[in-house]
Amino acid sequence: MIRAKEVRIIDEEKKQVGVLSVSEALSLAKEKDMDLVEVAPQADPPVCRIMDYGKYLYELHKKAHEAKKHQKQIQIKEIKFRPKISIHDYNFKIRHVQRFLNDGNKVKITVMLRGREKAKPELAYKILDRVFEDIKEIGQQDGNIRIQPWAVSALLSSTKSGGKDAKTKNAQRSPEEIQSNRKEEDRSQ
Repeated sequence: MIRAKEVRIIDEEKKQVGVLSVSEALSLAKEKDMDLVEVAPQADPPVCRIMDYGKYLYELHKKAHEAKKHQKQIQIKEIKFRPKISIHDYNFKIRHVQRFLNDGNKVKITVMLRGREKAKPELAYKILDRVFEDIKEIGQQDGNIRIQPWAVSALLSSTKSGGKDAKTKNAQRSPEEIQSNRKEEDRSQ
């Protein structure tokens, strides 16, 4: 499938062989019982490598899987409020919102409207404004406020970057840090 007339060849030990015609490169690869793989088609002349193609595909798949494993998945958590929410319930839900934002997740705030409340969406806006005010240090509104006939909702995102990650949560501590913690513990006893 190589369309160029001449290609630059790299052997299985990653050493340059030189520029050869495609037919010479293919015969060289067959002598070594390997495949000729085009690794840089945009180069002039294109770069081909003599290697085991199955092994090459396996390594590419492994690298892609490894890269995907280290990505942080951002989840959207939803907290529902009512216009006539009590102080205790409101504070309880705000603590959850703050915890979710500190963990690096996005939070969807939904103010549910029932019955006659549907005619007064300004009650829902009051609750949303109160939530925005209470979390302004750690989060901010992300996008527009969405209005449905039965609810008003908004999306919040964290103002700080990152969040809890397995690497930062279980990071190795230096021996000096551990030693200083031991000294502080000995002094307190």
